[in-house]
Amino acid sequence: MKIVVQVKLTPEADQATALLATLHTANEAANWVSAVAFERGVPREYELRRHTYAELRARGLGAQAAQHIIKKTRDAYTTLKANIRAGNLGKPGSKRRRKAETKPIVFRPGAAQPYDDRCLSWQYDAQTVSIWTTAGRVKNVRFTCSPDALKTLRDQRKGESDLIERDGVFYLVATCDMPEAEQYEPDGFIGVDLGIANIATTSTGYQAAGRGLNRHRKRQLDLRRKLQKKGTKSAKRRLKARARKEQRHAANTNHIIAKTIVTEAERTSAGLSLEELKGIR
Repeated sequence: MKIVVQVKLTPEADQATALLATLHTANEAANWVSAVAFERGVPREYELRRHTYAELRARGLGAQAAQHIIKKTRDAYTTLKANIRAGNLGKPGSKRRRKAETKPIVFRPGAAQPYDDRCLSWQYDAQTVSIWTTAGRVKNVRFTCSPDALKTLRDQRKGESDLIERDGVFYLVATCDMPEAEQYEPDGFIGVDLGIANIATTSTGYQAAGRGLNRHRKRQLDLRRKLQKKGTKSAKRRLKARARKEQRHAANTNHIIAKTIVTEAERTSAGLSLEELKGIR
């Protein structure tokens, strides 16, 4: 079973400059590769590499970085094709689907850039990483995470890690290969109904009310409106600082509810049966 562990990087000023320049260069190159792929009908990865690898190297990108840029671009088109096939972008001829099909995929300047063990190494005791950048290898970049996350990284990290930038903060998202949990045959099933007024209601009587989360969302909406109406520099600074706060709160609330239901199922050796959600986007 694969999970991801996210750690926050705390680079020095010169290190942050090198990381930001690397992400911008890599994603600018990915946009060029995307345009080439779109022009040539999105060929297979090997053929796309034949058309783009030399140019990426000429732009000063390392061999591994160039390979990862080509692969992430091709993977993005694979994901787009899967979403179109599944109907996630609307019916044929719809505005959203037509927009997706008639222009190349574009990557944000701070979009994730994959790294493997050849261009990223971890020093767990010192809690630092050594990472490739367009300015050369940058060593002793500090990172922070919880003790549990550090233990998971030390024992289970395997495969690629993604460097991302979000609101001026850098993160590494590392893939960890966890052992599979012990399987058991359920003695029965707990039915789970999902909704808005009640986020989750189980057949055992557990009920997670949604009014607290809805109140929080309304408070955040009212605060955003006041700050946007005020329009001062400090108000804009507050808006930026609070960005994604509501999203994190909702994700944490949902995680607590899910954990409670799963723990009850494990305790009673029961399986979980969710409501039918087919056709709901």
